[in-house]
Amino acid sequence: MAQTTRRFVRAGLALAGVVAVISALGTTAMAEPTAEDSKLVSYHGYQVSVPAAWPVVDLADEKACVRFDRPAVYLGSPRYQESCPADLTGRDAGLLIEPLQGPAATRPGVVPAAAGTAVAPAAPSASGTLQIAVEDAGVLVTAAHGPNNEQAVRKVLATGRLVAGGRATTLDAESKTARAVQPTAAVVAPGTYNGKGFDQCAAPSQSAMDTWWNASPYKAVGIYISGIQRACAQPNLTATWITNQHNRGWKFLPLHVGLQAPCRGTGHMMSSDPATARNQGHQAAVESVTAAQALGIVAGSVLYNDMEAYQRGGACTTAVMSFLAGWTDELHARGYLSGVYSSAASGIADLVANYNSTTYQRPDHVFFAWWNNVANTDGGQYIPASYWADHQRIKQYAGDVSETWGGVTIAIDRDFFDTANGGPPPPCAAVPLDATAYPDQKAGSTGNLVKAAQCLLQKAGSLPAGEPSGTFDAATETAVKTFQTSVSLSATGVVDSHTWTALLAYGSRPTLRSGASGPDVSRLQRALTAALGRTVGIDGTFGPITEQAVEDYQTSRKLGVDGIVGSESWTALQAGA
Repeated sequence: MAQTTRRFVRAGLALAGVVAVISALGTTAMAEPTAEDSKLVSYHGYQVSVPAAWPVVDLADEKACVRFDRPAVYLGSPRYQESCPADLTGRDAGLLIEPLQGPAATRPGVVPAAAGTAVAPAAPSASGTLQIAVEDAGVLVTAAHGPNNEQAVRKVLATGRLVAGGRATTLDAESKTARAVQPTAAVVAPGTYNGKGFDQCAAPSQSAMDTWWNASPYKAVGIYISGIQRACAQPNLTATWITNQHNRGWKFLPLHVGLQAPCRGTGHMMSSDPATARNQGHQAAVESVTAAQALGIVAGSVLYNDMEAYQRGGACTTAVMSFLAGWTDELHARGYLSGVYSSAASGIADLVANYNSTTYQRPDHVFFAWWNNVANTDGGQYIPASYWADHQRIKQYAGDVSETWGGVTIAIDRDFFDTANGGPPPPCAAVPLDATAYPDQKAGSTGNLVKAAQCLLQKAGSLPAGEPSGTFDAATETAVKTFQTSVSLSATGVVDSHTWTALLAYGSRPTLRSGASGPDVSRLQRALTAALGRTVGIDGTFGPITEQAVEDYQTSRKLGVDGIVGSESWTALQAGA
């Protein structure tokens, strides 16, 4: 369905040996290149060793799109991201080395290199991107990787060193503060809007956005905020950029492009196991929410998962629906609404077929690709008129086009919006999960704890989505047994301490330690309260009390006692241990 979806673009490079380099990513061959298969690249006092087959693009000489769907090294400041093909997705590996100045100094996630060096071994990865400020050379190094080659890319970065020709640039206190403070705008996306918009692989420059606001018919813009499949560098996408466009009046379409259907056979794919796929959907939502919050896109917004076209049916459809159910559940738990982008003939068709499913939580909005060049949100034969009918649709009605307005050309996909704020909140949004104790709930029980259990069962996919009744009826008992079986607990139908622990811990498995904060810490504190049978303050802050509770839990369950909640501790909690 080439006219109903973006297509993965895995453009080849006309260079000998590049296929071998791509296949070797993440292997010892790439991690420890020999003199014959590597080369040194220098820029403004920074030098790094990269695979010999990686092309080097000087952005001062070439009008190039900085893209990471194929290996390359880019030198200089990106200036032509508006020329990036709108439909690029997929991520391999690559480096962007640019001057450390302007917006580059204030991007979240930038880590300074150790004094007197060009490396920062502890640089975190976010959506397949690591960023190191080499202050002694005055450069910012952005490294891209996929899900399977992060360590290989880190080993390339570990070869970085200082050489002659640099101009030291210190991240001053103002820049460091700018990276630490909250965004100034509080944007609810996409907001209430009926009209034309566009989406592009990379957020356009400020001057391009200003020109198009005045000259074009478009007043909404799609932005790729997160995901391991983001193909394009995002030099412009900062909280300041969001604030500036918001103040101008632009609406936003926040997109996450991550793991794809297991039957695609290319790119980075989700598991074909439904339970694993659902958990991957939870993890994708956590990643997207983190990125949205860093940009000032607040709770109540719709975040859209980009699910490229795939061959429907069987295990592939089951995996995709499980993934998207996990995506929706986690977004709802964090106060966001769920959106899904896909081809009208594949992902959207599966969502339509499961619109009234009791197994999969339905997304709140859909963004569907149907390239019939008609600017409306009519889904034709693909989407019944009564589905997502309350200002919950965006249609991508044309793609792979370039338009020029006010003398500025951008490669875009064309979209039409019919969206509104103020829709009904997710059914469980107002149900509190915090409690000082979690006593047994069973047939005949009523009250807020039953509602909490019902919402948690919905999140785990064991109970159909809907408003919790607060009455422990036969359907709830059946759902409890289903959940207990799924985590290898005795199927008693009673929500006892073990079942509470597993339900409250359900979801992604981030590493948490002293100093951590946020919804995942609250989830941990609830699970520990149930598991230990004592009150653990639920405040979302990993302080001394929480650390002691973690150590007590690890000791009582004969786990490694370090006060850090990693995979081992999450596995035990989610099994109801």
